[in-house]
Amino acid sequence: MKAIWNGTVVAESDDTVVVEGNHYFPAGAVKREHLLSSNTKTMCSWKGEACYHTLFVNGDANPDAVWFYPDPKEAAAQIKGRLAFWKGVQVVE
Repeated sequence: MKAIWNGTVVAESDDTVVVEGNHYFPAGAVKREHLLSSNTKTMCSWKGEACYHTLFVNGDANPDAVWFYPDPKEAAAQIKGRLAFWKGVQVVE
């Protein structure tokens, strides 16, 4: 699977975990040079607290387009150490 935004592959892996239709990539498969920290946090009743990154590619920012669960609840343990994408990021084979 590949995550592509603004014409650039920002993550690539054949080891994604799909939860609620979202592909969670291993942290090591995500190109860190395209991530900027965000202060945004949200809460999911069964996964726990999500944290976000802004994608930054070719001078353009996509705020909070990447999320992850640093300490997911037991029901979502399979996504620990993984990141997912939205907000116009294409996830394709």
